[in-house]
Amino acid sequence: MTDHRFIRAEVTVDLDAIRHNAALLFAHAEGAEMMAVVKADGYGHGAVEVARAALGAGATWLGACSAEEARALRKAGIDAPILAWLDLPDADVPSDVDLGVSSLEQLRALSGRRIHLKIDTGLARNGCPPRLWPDLVRAAAASDNEVYAIWSHLACADEPGQPSVDRQAQRFADAFRVARDAGLDPKRHLANSAATLNRPDLHFDMVRVGIALYGLNPVPGTMALRPAMTLRSSVVMTRRIAAGERVSYGGSWTAERPTTLALVPVGYADGVPRGLSNRFDVLIGGVRRPVRGLVCMDQIVVDCGDEDIAVGTEVVLFGSGSGGEPTAREWADTLGTIDQEIVTGMSRPRLQRRYTG
Repeated sequence: MTDHRFIRAEVTVDLDAIRHNAALLFAHAEGAEMMAVVKADGYGHGAVEVARAALGAGATWLGACSAEEARALRKAGIDAPILAWLDLPDADVPSDVDLGVSSLEQLRALSGRRIHLKIDTGLARNGCPPRLWPDLVRAAAASDNEVYAIWSHLACADEPGQPSVDRQAQRFADAFRVARDAGLDPKRHLANSAATLNRPDLHFDMVRVGIALYGLNPVPGTMALRPAMTLRSSVVMTRRIAAGERVSYGGSWTAERPTTLALVPVGYADGVPRGLSNRFDVLIGGVRRPVRGLVCMDQIVVDCGDEDIAVGTEVVLFGSGSGGEPTAREWADTLGTIDQEIVTGMSRPRLQRRYTG
């Protein structure tokens, strides 16, 4: 298909897909509140726009990583509760934003705030170690802060049947008892996207949905989520080459027969991983066609065989897959990574972002 708009490098975000996913996940949470995690600029989709769509479809909370992210949401006029959980001790977090607290040092720096105490149940990352947990909850109970919730994060919830999930759940239950014994009456949230989908026993008072909100399913086959992001470009030039000609830096691909190449002005500066070189397809004219040679900073080269491809023809690098195009999950599987890394990499300055729905 030929688009009347010439697209150099554009990310399209389908807000109807965000709403669809949020509504499905909220219904699946079965009475628990739902936090829409919009850190990292909404996983590359746009935090403010995604937040509004998710809040309109069932989410009641927003999750942010940093003070800067929380401030951007407030500046946009969003007044839903926000939890910010990872920032420097002297960060200027808006007073109406809840804070995650994992240590006595963090607690002592706060006064008059609403806080969520985080217990490390086995991720060995952020969170209070279990041996220090009784001291933290007692100090929090004696402080002038409001302890709204306790929480933790699961390491392997995307692996159904993984025994570590039950171990973490038991440690979380133990931490809750310690908090109650210290005189606290906190809410609980533990389930990430994967546990929201496959561990209803861990939904508690709130679930935190991240990657599933964007339509990328951490437990494939469990829910009909719709990927919201599409990466597009356009053909800017075509040329015919003879058999034996080599393509791109290092000549890593050699034509076995005469073929037509299409030049597409998008590269690793736009979030297309160089590790995909000679390993992925794009959709041009409704047909998947292979990329030949190395992914360059600003461009890729596509083998179109004997097809006559017009300059300006739309190129879909990845999308929902509904039209036969590659998906972010395909890219991730090829690279041996996760689709979160692919979509969050789409927050590049040269990429235009457009919303539908």
